[in-house]
Amino acid sequence: MQSQTKQKTLPFFGIPRILPYLRPYRMTVVLMVSLGFVSGLIESLYPLFNRHIINHNLAEHTADTLGILTVLFVVVLAFQLLNDYYTCYMCSKVELWINRDLRNASFSHLQTLTFDYFNRNSVGYIHARVMSDSGKIGELFSWRLMDFIWSGSHVVCMILVMLMINLRLALTVLLLLPVAMVVVSFFRRRLIEQNRHIRELNSTITGDFNEGITGIRAIKTLAVEERMNADFNAHTKEMHDASLHAARTSALISATVAFLSSAALALVLGMGGQLTVAQVMELGTLSVFMTYALAIMEPLQNCINDLTALTTIQVNIERFSRLMDTESSVVDTPEVVRHYGDSFHPKKENWEPLAGDVEFRDVTFRYPDGDEPVLEHFNLRVRQGESVAIVGETGAGKSTLVNLICRFYEPTEGQVLIDGKDARERSQLWLHSHIGYVLQTPHLFSGTVRENLRYGRPDATDEEIWEALRLVSADIIVARMEKDLDSDVGEGGSQLSTGERQLLSFARAILADPRILVLDEATSSVDTLTEKAIQKAIRTVTAGRTSFIIAHRLSTIVDATTILAVRDGRIVEQGTHAALMRQRGYYWELFNRQYADAAIELASAGSRQDRVSPTAVSQSGHNRTDKGVNS
Repeated sequence: MQSQTKQKTLPFFGIPRILPYLRPYRMTVVLMVSLGFVSGLIESLYPLFNRHIINHNLAEHTADTLGILTVLFVVVLAFQLLNDYYTCYMCSKVELWINRDLRNASFSHLQTLTFDYFNRNSVGYIHARVMSDSGKIGELFSWRLMDFIWSGSHVVCMILVMLMINLRLALTVLLLLPVAMVVVSFFRRRLIEQNRHIRELNSTITGDFNEGITGIRAIKTLAVEERMNADFNAHTKEMHDASLHAARTSALISATVAFLSSAALALVLGMGGQLTVAQVMELGTLSVFMTYALAIMEPLQNCINDLTALTTIQVNIERFSRLMDTESSVVDTPEVVRHYGDSFHPKKENWEPLAGDVEFRDVTFRYPDGDEPVLEHFNLRVRQGESVAIVGETGAGKSTLVNLICRFYEPTEGQVLIDGKDARERSQLWLHSHIGYVLQTPHLFSGTVRENLRYGRPDATDEEIWEALRLVSADIIVARMEKDLDSDVGEGGSQLSTGERQLLSFARAILADPRILVLDEATSSVDTLTEKAIQKAIRTVTAGRTSFIIAHRLSTIVDATTILAVRDGRIVEQGTHAALMRQRGYYWELFNRQYADAAIELASAGSRQDRVSPTAVSQSGHNRTDKGVNS
């Protein structure tokens, strides 16, 4: 769900906020605006050809200037055609440039934000910021800007011509222009609010659509198609109704301007007709005023529409600015950036090697949206090559320590030391490049197996890739694929099973040769045989590396140097497996409960398959439980 924080309206429609993205193309924009002005000027001169023909050629029944006039008219038309071609070409260039730069900037900025931003905002909401809003802004500073310049110059030139040829009649027509501006001003605020609501609804619908595709398996298995469809239809109906209200407001503005255009023509016919009959004004001049009376409202309406679009797109600018102004909760200091570089411009020549010593020194931590401390005055020293297992029930907060080690969050108080130095004194990229992280929910990027594994190390050879695959017993899986390393994994790894994706993500982490290895329930998505192979590989790859293992299956972490038992977001016990079992506390309960559950499953399987007697199974479960208690 997107953040609902109230934001102030940006001054000057937020345009100053976008000017830095426009500055590299200012010469092209100036040329585009100049061509638009010239086009509007030429459009306003066409009625003067008619005036000359009516007042001179028709009134005097002569054709002495028709040839020159025709040639001149054709030249002006040809120039206008060429001018319009280059104007449209410049508009397209500016629109595409701005779209590209805004999307690149927003995507790059998203890469710098920490997890709390993505926890607060849905995929659909973020997607709309990057794609839809930037597209609207690009349109504003290209086509809308050029159209406003063309329409504005057209209106101004027509006004000047009318004032020069008949001041009284011109002022009569111009009295209607302020009325049109008052109408637009009256509806401006209402239209802004309506379109702001529409954009928010569009983000909601985009999020619904994204979930309907990415979550299709869950939707099918839960049989909630009707509910999802009803929710989607409700949101689209709400957007439909909101859009109708906005369209009604826009239509009212357009209808009022059209009425004023007809009123202007009526004034010209009434007053100009009397002046013409009285021979105070020529018939050709009346023709010019009649043409202008009708024509002046169209570009004026275009100006009004462009101003209306500006108020609408102001919402897009505000939301884009809100994204770009969002600050990450974890930021490298200027001194660190100068020495180590940032995520996009690393200075690897200044990077020190990482050994793997990790220390929590008097660490207190609260999540940004939480009041209670998750850790309070916590201390822990992990030396290079040691392994720390973190256990607890689902939702207990097992990932908190790992998030702090990886600097996904900063301690509220205290320090996290890496190799004896505060992690904040080195860059995030330096730290992340030395950490191998295998997620509980594996993610593969669209592309081939080779491309996915090389995300961990771009310069890895095929031999090194196969070695990493062999370590986790994934080489058999890849060898079975049609094009082995060149096989496409599909979007998000959709061509593979969850277990296969897990194995490949594990191999990717190992290929990077990290000094700190984090396994977030890395074996939860694989079968028993594969798990045994991975456990064997874990013992191999963790040798000499500092490792943090978030585990659900407690039998896999009995050899860990230190086990941390987490309950309700707090570390309640700490020690080796043997020490914690002797305490007969929370960890002892977890361990024995898991063995009891395993015994029950074994008993149920034996009863179904009729392979062993219930008594034997019960005794087996009892022996297993005793074994857990006495461990």
